[in-house]
Amino acid sequence: MLHVEGLNKHFGGVHAVRYCSLHIESGSINGLIGPHGAGKTTLFNMIAGELRPTSGRILFCGEDVAGLLTYQVFHRGIVRIFQIPHEFAKMTVLENLMVVPPAPPVEHIFNNWLAPSSERKREREVHDRARDALEFLSISHLRDERAGNLSGGQKKLLELGRTMMTDAMLVLLDEPGAGVKPTLLVKIREMIASLCNPVIVLSEGCVLAQGEMAQVRRNPQVLEAYLGGAES
Repeated sequence: MLHVEGLNKHFGGVHAVRYCSLHIESGSINGLIGPHGAGKTTLFNMIAGELRPTSGRILFCGEDVAGLLTYQVFHRGIVRIFQIPHEFAKMTVLENLMVVPPAPPVEHIFNNWLAPSSERKREREVHDRARDALEFLSISHLRDERAGNLSGGQKKLLELGRTMMTDAMLVLLDEPGAGVKPTLLVKIREMIASLCNPVIVLSEGCVLAQGEMAQVRRNPQVLEAYLGGAES
């Protein structure tokens, strides 16, 4: 599904990502790990369209999306969850989920008058999808709470819920456990780790290793990057 080929990103004299190449298979859930400053967020930003690569290609379903704007990348099926949640603070949790699905291609202000039944049907479908997401994440009890009142961990769960409301083909989770209380962190970790098998290790801007976690943990280069060599 995703092929990153020889990707580079320079910030002046800083080479944040260097000749990075990796691939993600369709239907898989991969972990991207590495020491602090390894280039993980910069790589995410380039894939999500927030940064233009200095050079290299990002092939998504065969199309080079390197340099596209964030909304263009989103409409191609790539969704990114940030380290810091970006909720609509004054809207309820349920409303935050219901604003995510894209409008139908022929949506028009007069549809509510000319085709009210179809509009009501679509709204019910979106509502039911949002309700199912809240139940899956065990935050149904917060559906009518303003999103700005949620804790950091609850906001992370809300971010996951908003992703579930899209038709995303690729979801980028950037530090999903950052700032989360231990009790909720366990839940988030279990939800992701139970599904994640292949692991990609990034160090100093390039791929150091890729494979199953048990194999990666025994890799001497990975141990060196975490414990003795990589800059923080």
